[in-house]
Amino acid sequence: MKGYITNANYSVKKCIFLLFINHRLVESTALRKAIETVYAAYLPKSTHPFLYLSLEIAPKNVDVNVHPTKHEVHFLHEDSILERVQQHVESKLLGSNSSRMYFTQTLLPGAECSSSEVVKSAASSSTAAKGTSDKVYAHQMVRTDSREQKLDAFLQPVNNPLSAGPTEETTGDKVGPPEGTVRPQDAEMEDVSELLETADLIEMADVQQDAVMPGGPSKSGHLSPEKALPRKRPREDTDIQMEEDNRKEMTAACTPKRRIINLTSVLTLQEEISNQSHESLQEMLRDHSFVGCVSPQWALVQHRTKLYLLNTTKLSQELFYQILIYDFANFGVLRLSEPAPLYELAMLALEDPESGWTEEDGPKEGLAEYIVEFLKKKTEMLKDYFSLEIDEEGNLTGLPLLIDNYIPLLEGLPMFILRLATEVNWDEEKECFETLSKELSMFYSIRKQYIIDETNLTRSQNEDSDSGPPPWKWTVEHVVYKAFRTHLLPPKHFTDDGNILQLANLPDLYKVFERC
Repeated sequence: MKGYITNANYSVKKCIFLLFINHRLVESTALRKAIETVYAAYLPKSTHPFLYLSLEIAPKNVDVNVHPTKHEVHFLHEDSILERVQQHVESKLLGSNSSRMYFTQTLLPGAECSSSEVVKSAASSSTAAKGTSDKVYAHQMVRTDSREQKLDAFLQPVNNPLSAGPTEETTGDKVGPPEGTVRPQDAEMEDVSELLETADLIEMADVQQDAVMPGGPSKSGHLSPEKALPRKRPREDTDIQMEEDNRKEMTAACTPKRRIINLTSVLTLQEEISNQSHESLQEMLRDHSFVGCVSPQWALVQHRTKLYLLNTTKLSQELFYQILIYDFANFGVLRLSEPAPLYELAMLALEDPESGWTEEDGPKEGLAEYIVEFLKKKTEMLKDYFSLEIDEEGNLTGLPLLIDNYIPLLEGLPMFILRLATEVNWDEEKECFETLSKELSMFYSIRKQYIIDETNLTRSQNEDSDSGPPPWKWTVEHVVYKAFRTHLLPPKHFTDDGNILQLANLPDLYKVFERC
């Protein structure tokens, strides 16, 4: 590309643009508009520049059959060529600022002003111009200001006033979102809530409240050892070793002491997760800006100039599975102040049509007793590796703490107990750890069948509820998606199974509106 262009000191009433492509005088409306857009920031209103440009483009990429006179042309890769021409013209205009002329007014008699305040070195201005980065055009701008309104501001119910967000409280052992909100419960689930009383009866044990694993995932798919817990650990002679408290060796939920696990099955599962990770998706999740929750299952996020729709249920399930594998045997405990009988939980699950129970399977009471006795035999392993505590009477007393400030929806606890006894492969070590972790991750994931939609609340319920957003939305944005940034290695199948969908791209939207 060669040519001559005028700087900001010269302007005419009509744009004079002489364009030669392959030494032939032609016209290009798109190129003219692109260059005038650059000059609009430098010239006064209703004034235009003079330009002479000569471009060398492969003849096969130039389409001259646009106008009968063959004077108007189009060419392939138009967007990239226009952007390069804009950047080059912009750089020349920035370098000409040191010679720009200004009209000044003579100082009044008696006025004091040092010459250093008036005269600036041309060398310093030219240096600043060279150091200035290329101009960012409108279709390349990215909104990342967290103070901007999010999707929730436009989807609040009419009877529920808008709120800036939940207030944070850190009293005692209570963690998580604001209390006093309603969760969906049918007749069977009400029995579970009365049994567990999750709002006030769950306390943290052996957990440090304010410690979170620092750092983020590196480009290779592993967490950098300087900032966070190494995902892959060297093998040593002993299977399990104890290590002193160290900030670099904390888990996602942060336990006081770190156990190094060298079991071959666990190391194999960790390696499988690492090999299946997708680097581009990992970068998107690490640097995303949260837009809002569409539903309990779906949420919108922004990464650079693209808008994505993410399946929160599947991503959270994968997140908790990876935490269970990478932080194996290093979990805190969510302890229930009143034990939950496994027998009653199993009976509630068998009453649910989802269990698939039929009369051919035998009486429910006998199946429930079998489940209790079976899980009591696995108590030691469940407590040691997964912090899943069951007492001698067959009562559930504790659940693993996977990430800070997160408590699973306990409405799904009966079905989890049933599947724990029936769906886990207890015969092989690797398959046992894998299937058990998947069942736990399914129980901990965000599932819409256990979350009520605020649009279905009656007016009286809206008035009685807190004015802030529902707790599940707070948890999704501030706990789950925050954990996606540092702990999730998205697998490659997320790119084609519909769990991560690209909805819009800002440059493409600008093209659509330009045609309107």
